[in-house]
Amino acid sequence: NQQLVANVHPPDWVNPEPTGRYNMVVIGAGTAGLITAVVAASLGAKVALIERHLMGGDCLNVGCVPSKGVIRAARAWADLRKAAEFGLHIPAGVKYDFGAVMARMRKLRAQISHNDSAHRYAKLGVDIYIGSGRFLGPETIQVEGPAGNRVLTFVKAAVCTGARAAVPATPGLIEVGYLTN
Repeated sequence: NQQLVANVHPPDWVNPEPTGRYNMVVIGAGTAGLITAVVAASLGAKVALIERHLMGGDCLNVGCVPSKGVIRAARAWADLRKAAEFGLHIPAGVKYDFGAVMARMRKLRAQISHNDSAHRYAKLGVDIYIGSGRFLGPETIQVEGPAGNRVLTFVKAAVCTGARAAVPATPGLIEVGYLTN
């Protein structure tokens, strides 16, 4: 997890001093925000990207990547349990180690995290601000970061802060619990 955090929420990150008006401010560094920021920068726009938590959003940190890592381990376990159907004889008493499954998932996530890293996006021409964005007006936003606040001015803003799953009004669903990711 240290490598992941070093990439997507560097503890020593210093938010840049704004130098003039941004063409685009993007709030949220999940999939939509990262793509919006890098495409705008590649077209020559001056871009600021604001993220309050972990760059990469849900997909890298808690959704797509972690779930696929765990699902792959579950498939391997299921295949192992059916090995006899294929003429393979596995010794009795083979066990899984869920801690090792999770360690592998965290390793995979850390390896992939450089793709969504603050340093990579900065090299691609995007000014990265770690902190919470709060609109002060139609063309002004304040970034409240760990090392102080910055006020940015901009022409356009893209709010890419994600969404939450809609919970259907199914009788009894709330009482039994449910998963949304």
